[in-house]
Amino acid sequence: MSVAESSNYTNPSLEGNNKPVFDEITASDLEVIGEIPADISGNFLRVGPNPFYVPDVEKYHIFDGDGMIHGVHISGGKATYRNRFIDSDGLRDERKEGHWIYPGMNMYGDFLAKGEIPKSKNTGNTAMVFHNDQLFALMEGGTPYRVTLPELETQGEHDFDGTLTHNFTAHPKVDVKSGEMMTFGYSPTPPFLTYSVVDPKGRAVHTKEISIPKGVMMHDCAITENYTIFPDLPLVFDFDKLLSGGSMIGWEPENGCRIGIVPRMGDDTTVRWFEIEESFLFHVSNSWEEGDEVVFQACRSNRGGIEAAPGSDMRDQLGQLHEWRFNMSTGEVTSKALDREYYCDFPRIHDDLVGYQNRYLYAARFRLGDVPVFDGEMKYDNQTGEIQVHQFGDNCESGEAIFAPRIGGVDEDDGYVICFVYDTEAETSECHIIDAKRFEDEPVARIKIPQRVPHGFHASWVAD
Repeated sequence: MSVAESSNYTNPSLEGNNKPVFDEITASDLEVIGEIPADISGNFLRVGPNPFYVPDVEKYHIFDGDGMIHGVHISGGKATYRNRFIDSDGLRDERKEGHWIYPGMNMYGDFLAKGEIPKSKNTGNTAMVFHNDQLFALMEGGTPYRVTLPELETQGEHDFDGTLTHNFTAHPKVDVKSGEMMTFGYSPTPPFLTYSVVDPKGRAVHTKEISIPKGVMMHDCAITENYTIFPDLPLVFDFDKLLSGGSMIGWEPENGCRIGIVPRMGDDTTVRWFEIEESFLFHVSNSWEEGDEVVFQACRSNRGGIEAAPGSDMRDQLGQLHEWRFNMSTGEVTSKALDREYYCDFPRIHDDLVGYQNRYLYAARFRLGDVPVFDGEMKYDNQTGEIQVHQFGDNCESGEAIFAPRIGGVDEDDGYVICFVYDTEAETSECHIIDAKRFEDEPVARIKIPQRVPHGFHASWVAD
């Protein structure tokens, strides 16, 4: 079934602002409340799931949707909006046939139980990375898609001149000083973890398998100047549960909780593992080195899950800002909460500081309820511990915000925090630009988007 053919949804992943849009438009000279700063010029981008065909509305999972990028190109104080599907082979096949071909993740068990291997689709719906002057749209089960700017046209899958030999994480890390990009692929079957370094010219020059006991969902990683960091946590692939109609992934704390730290050009013989308390994290804030210590900050939750178990406390699966320190000389681990007041996720920093010590980080704050939603953005200060909150107001929902540095800026927070905001009453979307130095003030600009922007996953800023 095409989602466009049904309006009576019984799945929260297809309702409200999760309902997909189908028109791909380009709109210039957008209406603005306030004034777009003249000292930024570039592309604010947000990618997410936007299903064209849904095989089973009840079993649809938000991870299943076809990728769609929404972009706001800012230049000369004006803004242009575009949205485009990731033009994947799978989506083209389905459009040609006029129906779904590729089942969702909650349907895999039905196929396996019948002895059939389900087809999979590389949706490119999760995140983006800009490296070697190219934008890539990512889904961790597939190969990156190269996408043009500002047109957002899909140019096809990109295997880095044939050097990429594994699936590609949604969260590679780029070291702007060296020009290298660190990436990995995880799998429910061996090898469970494969690590690669892509050089500044766009070729994978170092690929090594890293041994872990089981296949786990490893959504993110971190880097420092000299190391790459992998979280091996207990969100474990379980084919027995899948075949019996359960989830593909389950929480198994007996599998252990540990963090692996490997030299940038290291391998399985040089990785060091550090045990931590029972924890999960979907998203890393940053990591850096201080003397003998590797500092690692992330949004930590008490446990991980793709869907909440009946009767469970949702707060156990929501993140809060946290810091671990791993002493590479003594093996000592220290762990502390950076904040116990707010639940948050999608932490971001000034991208030029990835792998190096940062003072400020930004994260989307949860409003708790039957279905938690983001209703504000947080700014955390690593020097003072101060937290500022930018409130979007009643009936407003946000998502991941990015930091766009001011042209000619000097300070780390000399720039703007940008995100999409959805008004649940008016059912309209805006792009908000917030002065990072006056974080709790009203946005300096609210760009009116001419069509609704569904909730998505990750955002990016690519300067002109």
